[in-house]
Amino acid sequence: MTEPLVLEGTDGSITVTAAALNRLVVRAAEGVDGVSVRRPRRAVEVSHGAGRATVSLGLAVRYGEAAPELARGVQERVTLALSASCGLDIDGVDVAVEAIV
Repeated sequence: MTEPLVLEGTDGSITVTAAALNRLVVRAAEGVDGVSVRRPRRAVEVSHGAGRATVSLGLAVRYGEAAPELARGVQERVTLALSASCGLDIDGVDVAVEAIV
C-alpha cells in the first residue's frame, strides 16, 4: 500500500497523499499509447523513503503491440514523472503485463 510522501523543509512540510502519488503514476503510465493501468486503486504501489522510491504496477496492453517496448516506455515515463514532480530518485519501476486487450 502506498503511503503519503512527506517532504520536510525549513519552512514546514509538504504532504503528497497516497492517492495523488498513485494518480501521478497512472497518468504517466497511460501516457504511453496502447497502455492502460489495471485496477488503478489496487494495481499501483509506490514505496518510498529517504528521497528514493520504487514503483510496481500492473498493465493491460493493446493486442498487436510489443508488450516489452510498451513496458519500457512506461518505466521511463513513470521515472520522469516522479522525479520531476516529487524530487524522488527512482530505484526501479516494476511492470507486470496482466492483460492483452
